[in-house]
Amino acid sequence: MGGPPLLSLPCRLLAVLLFLLCLQDFYKFDDIIVCSFAMVDQITEEKENALMPDISPSSAPQPFLPLLAPSPMATPFFNSSIPKLSGQCILNFSAVDSLISTTAVDCWTSFAPFLANVICCPQFQATLIILIGQSSKETGMLALDSTHANHCLSDIQQILGSQGANSDLQEICSVHPSNLSEGSCPVSDIDGFESVVDSSQLLTACGKVDPVNECCSKICQNAILEAARKLALRDGGLMTSMAINNTLIQHSSKIDSCRNIVLRWLSSRLDPSSAKQVLRRLSNCNVNGVCPLDFPDTKGVAKNCGNEIKNDTACCHAMENYVSHLQKQSFITNLQSLGCASLLGLKLQEMNVSTNIYSLCQISLKDFSLQVGTQESGCLLPSLPSDATFDPSSGISFTCDLNDNIAAPWPSASQASSSACNKLVYTLSVRIFQWFNLNFKSC
Repeated sequence: MGGPPLLSLPCRLLAVLLFLLCLQDFYKFDDIIVCSFAMVDQITEEKENALMPDISPSSAPQPFLPLLAPSPMATPFFNSSIPKLSGQCILNFSAVDSLISTTAVDCWTSFAPFLANVICCPQFQATLIILIGQSSKETGMLALDSTHANHCLSDIQQILGSQGANSDLQEICSVHPSNLSEGSCPVSDIDGFESVVDSSQLLTACGKVDPVNECCSKICQNAILEAARKLALRDGGLMTSMAINNTLIQHSSKIDSCRNIVLRWLSSRLDPSSAKQVLRRLSNCNVNGVCPLDFPDTKGVAKNCGNEIKNDTACCHAMENYVSHLQKQSFITNLQSLGCASLLGLKLQEMNVSTNIYSLCQISLKDFSLQVGTQESGCLLPSLPSDATFDPSSGISFTCDLNDNIAAPWPSASQASSSACNKLVYTLSVRIFQWFNLNFKSC
């Protein structure tokens, strides 16, 4: 019979053992490549706009090309200008110097919109939470009033901008001064917090967050939610006899506001590096659970691929043209690509496309992410939290899982309702299977 020989018994036993090790600590087996993007000293608005071509499905796609670097002898990236601060912010910026530097690189000017969903905004939001948490050691407060919130958010944007970050982070990441306040949570000081919440229990659950299991087990997330509920009920405001709908809305608003208070308190009890790790791992559960892409109209694909396909070439041309417009939007993670593939497949099925055109047209998961330069395959970011890095000679770099050449799965009824946890198991299974095929050919 054709095909590769079966594994010998000792080799199969070794494969099973390694499979279990992979499931326990899979991220150590990531096949990764670092993509470096050189930088220009000054980026005009016209150049920034040129990075994002028209995404109308009727227009011919233009490839995304990374910016070219000036000579290594040119002005270095971090020629930090002096930020114009208000002098009215009470937060201790020096306590999070390292986080601010990391955020400036993660949200570097022209790449911020493309890294926003996975890297830039989660890091920016974590930095704000940790900044207030660390400063609370001196102020005793876990929130700012509206006046200080305005000044402090403006100051942090100034500081980040002076180090090369995008000047529109508030808009890109939908961050407002209210995000630094107590919102509708009735508790905003450390003493009030610790009189209501079981601090030791919260620290036990969230002092360290498992990067793989937390999104499914929700050990820390449940502890945070429970603490937020206790804070929200502090003043008895949720126990009034108002209409049930208004009560639910107020309940949800208070819970969300109190959740921010809980995260700030946690950040005050951990060192900045540990706090960042916890917050990024928590936010990663939300990041991987949602497809961030905007899908244009699918009529063109449905016209050529709907019902019984008469011309495979025309169908695949329409599909490839459609996917090329998704490839101009943003970098996404492995798990996000699964969600995006499923979502698009369901949209096409609603348009009477019943054939698995992913298989027919050889559409892979990498096809849903932003394409890197002139490479033929996209950059899928790791499913675990990561940061961009800066090197004076090579520019901005970040990790791409470019060795994950996994075919996009055509959705079935069971896949449509699968959770992010099931998607993680699916991704691990395929990747580990490919890893064994690559490493045990000679067994």
